[in-house]
Amino acid sequence: MTTSVRVLPPVAQQADRLIELGVHRIAELSASELRSAATRFGSADGLLVLHPDRAPASGLAPLIEHGGKRGFVVVDMLDVDDFRPIDGAAPPDGIAYLVTDLDRGDHLANWSPDEALPEIQQAGRTPLTLGEGLHWLLQDPGALERGRCFMTIGSRLRRANGALDSRTPALWISNGTGRDGPGNRNAPKVGWCWAGNRHTWLGFASAAARLAGEAE
Repeated sequence: MTTSVRVLPPVAQQADRLIELGVHRIAELSASELRSAATRFGSADGLLVLHPDRAPASGLAPLIEHGGKRGFVVVDMLDVDDFRPIDGAAPPDGIAYLVTDLDRGDHLANWSPDEALPEIQQAGRTPLTLGEGLHWLLQDPGALERGRCFMTIGSRLRRANGALDSRTPALWISNGTGRDGPGNRNAPKVGWCWAGNRHTWLGFASAAARLAGEAE
């Protein structure tokens, strides 16, 4: 299934990258605390992700970058931090965890979220959450390409009545039209699509597993 896999740096380097960007301050951690959390994964390979309770999407979005433009959240998704992991995509407890065997899901382009989720799950994989997708782009901005962007359907908003909101989060590159504004042309964008709609330029990012670090 891994049609669009990219190689990530070692976990210790990823921790340094997060510190360089100031993510540890968003998470109210010292640099040493973040580095210590990273050491608990030893030599394991994967994407280092801070728990969403510590690093909300609204704080991470302005740190991603494409072509010299900073990321932003669309104006009709100001409740972005209320989107939480779905069943089967919950993060392990702790400061940080690893997401293994990332796949951008290009082969699922032009599928709807409603169609793609069972396909991902039947393959024994798990959809990326929005926070995980943002962490991926912090480490590897090139994972987002025009015409080859991705959805993060591991995050959904549940309404007070228990029903899922129909919006599904996605990460793509703005054309600078409409409410995005011309100043955001070519900027990386946190947006959304309806759960039943298809888009030829959006794949569905997934992973093999989420791993907790070794206990202290």
